[in-house]
Amino acid sequence: MNEPRKSDSPVVPAKPPNNASAAEAVEERGLTKENTIGTTRPEPRVGLSVSQGLDRVRTAARRDKRARFTALLHHVDVDRLTAAFLALRRQAAPGVDHITWADYEQNLEANLRDLHTRLHRGSYQPKPSRRAYIPKADGRPRPLGIAALEDKIVQRAVVEVLNAIYETDFYGFSYGCRPGRSPHKALDALHYGIKRKKVNWILDADLRDFFTSFDHGWLMKFVEHRIGDTRVLRLIQKWLKAGVIEDGNWTEGTVGVAQGASVSPLLANIYLHYAFDQWAHQWRKRHASGDVVIVRYVDDVVVGFQTKWDAKQFLRDLRERLARFALELHPEKTRLIRFGRYAAQQASERQLGKLETFDFLGFTHICAKTESGGFYLKRITMRKRMHAKLREVRDQLEHRRYLPIPAQGKWLRSILLGHYHYFAVPGNIFALGRFQYRLKVIWLKALRRRSHRHHMPWTRMQRLADKWLPEPKILHPYAEERFAAIIQGKSPVQ
Repeated sequence: MNEPRKSDSPVVPAKPPNNASAAEAVEERGLTKENTIGTTRPEPRVGLSVSQGLDRVRTAARRDKRARFTALLHHVDVDRLTAAFLALRRQAAPGVDHITWADYEQNLEANLRDLHTRLHRGSYQPKPSRRAYIPKADGRPRPLGIAALEDKIVQRAVVEVLNAIYETDFYGFSYGCRPGRSPHKALDALHYGIKRKKVNWILDADLRDFFTSFDHGWLMKFVEHRIGDTRVLRLIQKWLKAGVIEDGNWTEGTVGVAQGASVSPLLANIYLHYAFDQWAHQWRKRHASGDVVIVRYVDDVVVGFQTKWDAKQFLRDLRERLARFALELHPEKTRLIRFGRYAAQQASERQLGKLETFDFLGFTHICAKTESGGFYLKRITMRKRMHAKLREVRDQLEHRRYLPIPAQGKWLRSILLGHYHYFAVPGNIFALGRFQYRLKVIWLKALRRRSHRHHMPWTRMQRLADKWLPEPKILHPYAEERFAAIIQGKSPVQ
């Protein structure tokens, strides 16, 4: 790989205090005089591809974990903005600008060149996000922020550049919204850790209102540890302060970030990388007396422990750690439970009854037994998640009641296949069957309400189901096999 050139990605080393982690250096003090902010200048483009430019940034970031990058915005060129635009969902709801993907495409080249000019001149100003709500699994509304189209484009392009740096920094147990790290890979890692490590206790932790409460001051300190390009820093500050518009009223962004924006997952991961990941990694190395397994998916955290003392001490220390960064654990969603292969064996020997279960990424995790009596980590669809999806289908079907039956069937088939695509893991076949059956019943009731004189017999409904609603089948391999194939001799649990 080519060595990075100064014109590609100038970096300035920022030496932390002796015997201090990178996170502690950021927490305790501002930037030193050595961390000078360099000026950006255009990168030579002759014969140089966009990906090659980021390869140099990635190489420099991997080689020097203390380097600060002072020239990054020049990587956000027209080609990268074009790629970001094409990656957007065509049918996505518009923001406060009311501009759709199709509207912007009509004069795409001119629009993107104008956006690029404003971005590099410093005249680009992000618009507030439009507030929208979607139902959570428990029925409560989840606030989302729908960004304006140009803000989506710029955020996607900047995130791609920043990922070249942060993907070399983030820990292996961090899975949320990162390139190539799907929810199923997080589930596989957790499954593998519980099966292969001596896990007896599980801490199921949830951060209270994380996206709407984290501190902007701490976030910018964390970002400045790696990013020295003042134009990129100003962009991030503009996005944080843009605020939201709801019912015509504007609210300034003072804490947190709008969920739904392209930049939100990266900023969340940066915040938790310093506030949680680095600390948890060091705690495991320095204080744990037994095995510790960590899996984090954005603000959902599951930690497995071999000893009860480790589990309780970690939980106490974690509360103190989070409070330092204006975060707290959700009291109702954070639990410490006995769970795991050895815990199940001990519970059986001592006649302690069934072990508790925990939920993670849409699945309820259960300590079960194989036919031969061995330990089996069973994962089934969360009941709340299934019921919420069925309610959503029923409500949407009301608006499609008078569509032709083939149109309804195609839509329901896409819903069912999407459900199978995520939840069809080994051991979950009965839950898949229940979902398919309930979907069939919802469709039957909707068809019977088409007319007071209409009657849809079950025999005909079954024929329609056979045509449009496929039977469930397992689509995912066993988690342990897939995760073992991915790591291929690397550290099994990061």
